[in-house]
Amino acid sequence: MEQKPRPLDGVAEAESGVVAAAAGLDALYGHFSAAEIIERSITDLFNGEIAAVSSFGADSAVLLHLIAQVDRSLPIVFLDTGKHFEETLSYRDALAADFGLTNIRVVTPDAAALARVDAAGRLHETDVDACCDVRKVEPMARGVEPFRAWFTGRKRHQASTRAALPAFEAVGPRIRINPLAHWTTSDQADYMRAHALRANPLVAYGYLSIGCFPCTKPVEQGQDARSGRWAGHAKTECGIHLSGLEKSLTDASL
Repeated sequence: MEQKPRPLDGVAEAESGVVAAAAGLDALYGHFSAAEIIERSITDLFNGEIAAVSSFGADSAVLLHLIAQVDRSLPIVFLDTGKHFEETLSYRDALAADFGLTNIRVVTPDAAALARVDAAGRLHETDVDACCDVRKVEPMARGVEPFRAWFTGRKRHQASTRAALPAFEAVGPRIRINPLAHWTTSDQADYMRAHALRANPLVAYGYLSIGCFPCTKPVEQGQDARSGRWAGHAKTECGIHLSGLEKSLTDASL
Protein backbone atom coordinates (compact mmCIF):
# COMPACT_ATOMS: atom_id res chain seq x y z
CA MET A 1 0.00 0.00 0.00
CA GLU A 2 1.38 3.38 -1.00
CA GLN A 3 2.34 5.54 1.94
CA LYS A 4 0.41 8.81 2.19
CA PRO A 5 2.44 12.02 2.30
CA ARG A 6 2.85 13.38 5.80
CA PRO A 7 1.50 16.91 6.38
CA LEU A 8 4.97 18.36 6.89
CA ASP A 9 6.54 16.70 3.86
CA GLY A 10 5.44 19.53 1.58
CA VAL A 11 6.84 22.13 3.98
CA ALA A 12 10.19 20.35 4.12
CA GLU A 13 10.35 20.11 0.35
CA ALA A 14 9.46 23.78 -0.07
CA GLU A 15 12.09 24.87 2.46
CA SER A 16 14.68 22.65 0.77
CA GLY A 17 13.89 24.47 -2.47
CA VAL A 18 14.41 27.83 -0.76
CA VAL A 19 17.82 26.69 0.55
CA ALA A 20 18.84 25.80 -2.99
CA ALA A 21 17.45 29.07 -4.32
CA ALA A 22 19.37 31.10 -1.74
CA ALA A 23 22.60 29.26 -2.57
CA GLY A 24 22.02 29.92 -6.25
CA LEU A 25 21.38 33.61 -5.66
CA ASP A 26 24.48 33.87 -3.52
CA ALA A 27 26.56 32.25 -6.26
CA LEU A 28 25.15 34.60 -8.91
CA TYR A 29 24.97 37.87 -7.00
CA GLY A 30 26.87 37.46 -3.73
CA HIS A 31 29.96 39.15 -5.21
CA PHE A 32 27.98 42.20 -6.39
CA SER A 33 28.30 45.51 -4.58
CA ALA A 34 25.82 46.26 -1.82
CA ALA A 35 24.06 48.83 -4.00
CA GLU A 36 23.74 46.33 -6.85
CA ILE A 37 22.40 43.59 -4.58
CA ILE A 38 19.79 45.96 -3.17
CA GLU A 39 18.69 47.30 -6.55
CA ARG A 40 18.51 43.85 -8.17
CA SER A 41 16.57 42.43 -5.21
CA ILE A 42 14.02 45.26 -5.10
CA THR A 43 13.42 45.77 -8.81
CA ASP A 44 13.79 42.23 -10.14
CA LEU A 45 14.29 39.26 -7.82
CA PHE A 46 11.60 40.06 -5.22
CA ASN A 47 9.69 42.98 -6.71
CA GLY A 48 6.84 43.95 -4.38
CA GLU A 49 7.58 41.10 -1.98
CA ILE A 50 10.58 42.38 -0.06
CA ALA A 51 11.17 44.51 3.03
CA ALA A 52 14.07 45.56 5.24
CA VAL A 53 14.41 45.12 8.97
CA SER A 54 16.20 47.83 10.90
CA SER A 55 17.00 48.38 14.56
CA PHE A 56 17.95 52.00 13.84
CA GLY A 57 21.04 51.22 15.87
CA ALA A 58 24.73 51.94 15.50
CA ASP A 59 25.13 50.68 11.91
CA SER A 60 21.66 51.22 10.47
CA ALA A 61 22.13 54.40 8.45
CA VAL A 62 24.16 52.90 5.60
CA LEU A 63 21.69 50.17 4.64
CA LEU A 64 18.74 52.55 4.88
CA HIS A 65 20.51 55.18 2.79
CA LEU A 66 21.31 52.62 0.08
CA ILE A 67 17.69 51.43 0.07
CA ALA A 68 16.40 55.01 -0.19
CA GLN A 69 18.37 55.47 -3.42
CA VAL A 70 16.26 52.72 -4.97
CA ASP A 71 12.83 52.85 -3.29
CA ARG A 72 11.88 55.16 -0.43
CA SER A 73 8.55 53.38 -0.05
CA LEU A 74 10.11 49.98 0.66
CA PRO A 75 8.64 48.58 3.90
CA ILE A 76 11.08 49.04 6.79
CA VAL A 77 10.17 46.77 9.70
CA PHE A 78 11.13 48.22 13.09
CA LEU A 79 10.76 46.10 16.19
CA ASP A 80 9.71 48.16 19.20
CA THR A 81 10.47 45.87 22.12
CA GLY A 82 9.21 48.32 24.72
CA LYS A 83 12.77 48.45 26.12
CA HIS A 84 14.52 50.71 23.64
CA PHE A 85 16.69 53.68 24.52
CA GLU A 86 14.81 56.93 23.89
CA GLU A 87 17.74 57.93 21.67
CA THR A 88 16.99 55.00 19.37
CA LEU A 89 13.36 55.99 18.93
CA SER A 90 14.33 59.57 18.16
CA TYR A 91 17.01 58.37 15.75
CA ARG A 92 14.45 56.23 13.92
CA ASP A 93 12.28 59.26 13.27
CA ALA A 94 15.23 61.45 12.30
CA LEU A 95 16.66 58.96 9.79
CA ALA A 96 13.27 58.35 8.24
CA ALA A 97 12.97 62.10 7.68
CA ASP A 98 16.56 62.42 6.41
CA PHE A 99 16.07 59.72 3.77
CA GLY A 100 12.41 60.31 2.95
CA LEU A 101 11.41 56.82 4.05
CA THR A 102 7.63 56.58 3.88
CA ASN A 103 6.81 53.06 5.03
CA ILE A 104 8.14 52.40 8.53
CA ARG A 105 6.22 49.45 9.96
CA VAL A 106 6.42 49.13 13.74
CA VAL A 107 5.86 45.68 15.22
CA THR A 108 5.48 45.11 18.94
CA PRO A 109 5.38 42.15 21.33
CA ASP A 110 2.07 40.36 21.70
CA ALA A 111 0.25 41.93 24.65
CA ALA A 112 -1.23 38.64 25.86
CA ALA A 113 2.15 36.91 25.73
CA LEU A 114 3.76 39.76 27.69
CA ALA A 115 1.02 39.60 30.30
CA ARG A 116 1.60 35.87 30.63
CA VAL A 117 5.40 35.71 30.84
CA ASP A 118 6.62 39.25 31.63
CA ALA A 119 3.82 41.15 33.34
CA ALA A 120 6.28 43.03 35.55
CA GLY A 121 8.64 43.85 32.67
CA ARG A 122 11.61 42.30 34.48
CA LEU A 123 11.99 38.97 32.70
CA HIS A 124 15.41 40.06 31.39
CA GLU A 125 16.72 39.88 34.97
CA THR A 126 16.09 36.14 35.24
CA ASP A 127 15.90 34.73 31.70
CA VAL A 128 17.37 36.79 28.86
CA ASP A 129 16.55 34.14 26.26
CA ALA A 130 12.87 34.06 27.21
CA CYS A 131 12.79 37.85 27.21
CA CYS A 132 14.24 37.99 23.69
CA ASP A 133 11.79 35.31 22.55
CA VAL A 134 8.72 37.25 23.60
CA ARG A 135 9.95 40.78 22.89
CA LYS A 136 11.98 40.17 19.71
CA VAL A 137 11.79 36.80 18.01
CA GLU A 138 8.01 36.27 17.82
CA PRO A 139 7.20 39.89 16.88
CA MET A 140 9.90 39.94 14.20
CA ALA A 141 8.62 36.68 12.74
CA ARG A 142 5.23 38.38 12.39
CA GLY A 143 6.89 41.42 10.88
CA VAL A 144 8.56 39.54 8.02
CA GLU A 145 5.79 36.99 7.48
CA PRO A 146 4.10 38.92 4.60
CA PHE A 147 7.30 39.01 2.53
CA ARG A 148 9.32 36.56 0.45
CA ALA A 149 12.61 38.21 1.41
CA TRP A 150 14.09 40.90 3.62
CA PHE A 151 17.29 42.89 3.97
CA THR A 152 19.45 43.11 7.09
CA GLY A 153 22.54 45.19 7.79
CA ARG A 154 24.58 42.35 9.32
CA LYS A 155 28.30 42.09 8.59
CA ARG A 156 30.86 39.32 8.95
CA HIS A 157 33.22 41.38 11.09
CA GLN A 158 30.64 42.04 13.82
CA ALA A 159 31.03 38.74 15.66
CA SER A 160 32.44 35.24 15.29
CA THR A 161 28.89 33.93 14.79
CA ARG A 162 28.71 36.00 11.58
CA ALA A 163 32.14 35.24 10.14
CA ALA A 164 30.80 33.12 7.25
CA LEU A 165 27.71 35.23 6.58
CA PRO A 166 26.50 34.92 2.95
CA ALA A 167 24.77 37.67 1.02
CA PHE A 168 21.71 35.44 0.48
CA GLU A 169 20.51 32.82 2.96
CA ALA A 170 17.36 30.77 3.54
CA VAL A 171 15.22 31.21 6.64
CA GLY A 172 12.40 28.70 6.46
CA PRO A 173 10.36 29.55 3.36
CA ARG A 174 11.94 33.00 2.96
CA ILE A 175 15.27 34.49 1.93
CA ARG A 176 17.27 36.88 4.06
CA ILE A 177 19.61 39.23 2.22
CA ASN A 178 22.76 40.69 3.79
CA PRO A 179 24.09 43.15 1.20
CA LEU A 180 26.72 44.55 3.59
CA ALA A 181 28.04 41.14 4.65
CA HIS A 182 31.59 41.76 3.42
CA TRP A 183 31.84 45.38 4.60
CA THR A 184 34.50 46.32 7.15
CA THR A 185 34.35 48.96 9.86
CA SER A 186 36.40 51.20 7.54
CA ASP A 187 33.91 50.70 4.70
CA GLN A 188 31.12 51.68 7.04
CA ALA A 189 32.91 54.77 8.36
CA ASP A 190 33.95 55.90 4.88
CA TYR A 191 30.40 55.66 3.58
CA MET A 192 29.01 57.53 6.59
CA ARG A 193 31.50 60.36 6.04
CA ALA A 194 31.09 60.48 2.26
CA HIS A 195 27.33 60.90 2.55
CA ALA A 196 27.30 62.91 5.80
CA LEU A 197 24.95 60.43 7.44
CA ARG A 198 23.53 61.01 10.89
CA ALA A 199 24.91 58.63 13.55
CA ASN A 200 22.96 57.17 16.42
CA PRO A 201 23.88 59.52 19.32
CA LEU A 202 24.66 56.56 21.59
CA VAL A 203 27.68 55.64 19.43
CA ALA A 204 29.55 58.65 20.82
CA TYR A 205 29.24 57.09 24.29
CA GLY A 206 30.75 53.77 23.23
CA TYR A 207 27.59 51.87 22.34
CA LEU A 208 28.74 50.16 19.14
CA SER A 209 25.87 47.65 19.00
CA ILE A 210 22.60 48.91 20.37
CA GLY A 211 19.71 46.79 21.62
CA CYS A 212 17.38 47.10 24.59
CA PHE A 213 18.66 49.37 27.35
CA PRO A 214 18.70 46.79 30.19
CA CYS A 215 20.98 44.45 28.20
CA THR A 216 23.29 46.89 26.39
CA LYS A 217 26.40 48.62 27.65
CA PRO A 218 29.32 50.51 26.09
CA VAL A 219 31.98 48.37 24.40
CA GLU A 220 35.33 48.10 26.15
CA GLN A 221 38.55 48.98 24.33
CA GLY A 222 39.68 46.19 21.99
CA GLN A 223 36.45 44.20 22.19
CA ASP A 224 34.22 43.42 19.21
CA ALA A 225 31.21 45.62 18.58
CA ARG A 226 28.71 43.14 19.98
CA SER A 227 30.53 42.52 23.26
CA GLY A 228 28.34 45.14 24.91
CA ARG A 229 25.24 43.04 24.30
CA TRP A 230 24.14 40.68 27.10
CA ALA A 231 27.45 41.21 28.90
CA GLY A 232 28.01 38.50 31.48
CA HIS A 233 25.81 36.02 29.63
CA ALA A 234 26.77 33.26 27.19
CA LYS A 235 24.61 34.91 24.56
CA THR A 236 25.58 36.65 21.32
CA GLU A 237 22.33 36.76 19.32
CA CYS A 238 18.77 37.62 20.35
CA GLY A 239 17.37 35.10 17.90
CA ILE A 240 15.84 37.26 15.16
CA HIS A 241 18.81 36.48 12.92
CA LEU A 242 18.98 32.76 13.65
CA SER A 243 17.59 30.03 11.42
CA GLY A 244 14.63 29.16 13.66
CA LEU A 245 12.94 32.56 13.42
CA GLU A 246 9.88 31.28 11.54
CA LYS A 247 9.24 28.53 14.13
CA SER A 248 8.26 31.12 16.73
CA LEU A 249 5.07 31.84 14.80
CA THR A 250 3.63 28.56 16.07
CA ASP A 251 5.56 28.20 19.33
CA ALA A 252 2.96 27.91 22.10
CA SER A 253 5.55 28.75 24.74
CA LEU A 254 5.75 32.38 23.66
